Amino acid sequence: MDSLELCGQLAEPARLRAFAAVVLGAGTSAEVAEAAGADAKSAVKALQRLIGSGIVTTGEDGRLTASADLFKEAARQAPATEPESLDDDPDRNAVLRNFVRDGRLLSLPSGFRKSRIVVEHIAERSFEPGVIYTEKQIDDVLKGWHADHASLRRYLVDHGIMTREDGRYWRSGGRVEV
Repeated sequence: MDSLELCGQLAEPARLRAFAAVVLGAGTSAEVAEAAGADAKSAVKALQRLIGSGIVTTGEDGRLTASADLFKEAARQAPATEPESLDDDPDRNAVLRNFVRDGRLLSLPSGFRKSRIVVEHIAERSFEPGVIYTEKQIDDVLKGWHADHASLRRYLVDHGIMTREDGRYWRSGGRVEV
């Protein structure tokens, strides 16, 4: 059974509750009905589907058991997804994958090299060279990256990626795609 089939079998709330009851020790349909808060007919119907798919089995003693190994097998069969590449350079990409997920900064790196890579990445995606921004505009953009937008703004300036003068900011460093 693949992961999609497994999820499909457990997507129905009655089957999921019945499966959970078996996992927690219910060994008969009556025990499943009681533990799942279902009537006997619904519990039996859910169990029939679960037994038919092999997710629940009946032992020699007639007791129900959950086939936990199906989850391991489904996980092993699932295709491995390659994480999104955030940079063409493998070293920079490795750093970015540790700190950036789904367009958000997970944490602020403490080391100079890593923080430089991260703020360059943010600047490349957020600020156009030659455009002057107000502090509010900078903060609004950086809030989308991380809750501590003030520290992030300071990193941009400290690393020479942005220049600040009289409350105005502009990109003055970092990489620029040509």
